[in-house]
Amino acid sequence: MRIQKWSAAGLLLIVALLFAACVAPQPGVQPAAPQAEAPAPAAGGVQIPEPVADKFNVAFVYVGPIGDGGWTYAHNEGRLYLEEALGDTVHTAYLESVPEGADAERVIRNLARAGFNAIFTTSFGFMDPTEAVAEEFPDVYFVHVSGFKRNDANFSNLFGAMENMKYLAGMIAGARAQADGGERVGYIAPFPIPEVIRHLNATTMGMRQTCPNCTMDVRWIFTWFDPDKERQAAESLLEAGADVVITGADTTGPVQVAGEQGKWGIGYDSRNACEVDTEHCLTVPYWEWGPEYVRLVESMIDGTFVGEDIYFDVDSGSLGLLGFMEGQTPAPGVPAEVIPLVEDLLAKMLSGEVNRFSIFTGPINDNKGNEIVPAGVSLTQSDLEGLQGIPGREDCTICMNWLVEGIVPDAEIPQ
Repeated sequence: MRIQKWSAAGLLLIVALLFAACVAPQPGVQPAAPQAEAPAPAAGGVQIPEPVADKFNVAFVYVGPIGDGGWTYAHNEGRLYLEEALGDTVHTAYLESVPEGADAERVIRNLARAGFNAIFTTSFGFMDPTEAVAEEFPDVYFVHVSGFKRNDANFSNLFGAMENMKYLAGMIAGARAQADGGERVGYIAPFPIPEVIRHLNATTMGMRQTCPNCTMDVRWIFTWFDPDKERQAAESLLEAGADVVITGADTTGPVQVAGEQGKWGIGYDSRNACEVDTEHCLTVPYWEWGPEYVRLVESMIDGTFVGEDIYFDVDSGSLGLLGFMEGQTPAPGVPAEVIPLVEDLLAKMLSGEVNRFSIFTGPINDNKGNEIVPAGVSLTQSDLEGLQGIPGREDCTICMNWLVEGIVPDAEIPQ
């Protein structure tokens, strides 16, 4: 089978076409902490906060509202963790619901001009704007989350092996479907980029470990944050026969929809994603950004920061699976027989015995029956990220642009 490569131009085209919309805050959601007073609008009415004298000032640029119950909520938890860990040494500020594209570039540039020492940008579509501003401001530190660009001085990218936690979540979903006498699980996929595809594939592979006859249905919604579209996708999956709905997007709506219909949901991104329906939510693969933020800001303060590619695994302590981490209890809907299996594999991940490359080791077939990864071969980091023609990075050879066996055979990756 011919494997199509993801080029830098192709990824940029996806960014240009798919990440253009400004996300509106949820009605009734209040910020966890007040933003600093703003001296002047930056772009589209966005107000730039003031840095504080005699502190190391860190700004965070968010694509969604901090009350989304998912991706942005988890990043804001990381910001608060940073404040608590470093105390009076740092001052942080954030801007939420910033549009990706040209507006984001103006916001990032104005934060640098305002005097912030470091700027963290937390969505894939912020990658090119961050790169551009980092070149203009060599004395400011920049970290972009989820992308693949960097320089050797003041600009890093940051992400982690969420595919491992998605694999464990798939094991739980498969066990739940089988216990209910069903053989169908549903997945809500935001965008057809390697990050989303590897999470979907890992979830499906985990599902097949506990329910070999199960199939994974998919709905592509082309947004990270849209409560209506997420609910509609969940409803569509349930109508098609799914017993469990797993979301890869940012709100808790799909979990709520599943519960309303007496089915099961698995959330994403933050530990609070099950709170919408604790009875029907099985688990949540979630991020712990705080330790990563602290480590990076400390390196900026002590002058050891260098621009690099950072991709942490489960043994970093920055990834979690709700109900299975220390001090947590599995949700009541998790079948008893799968609990020791998940606990055992999670322990191996936490010790470093199993990592993201272990998960994606052949033989692996695609959903059309073609062998994609031969027996004994493991995907590389570039394969997982679908990289081709990126300066300083190895080209992928088994690039992540295929759907794994177990996903319904008629499913395709949208072009």
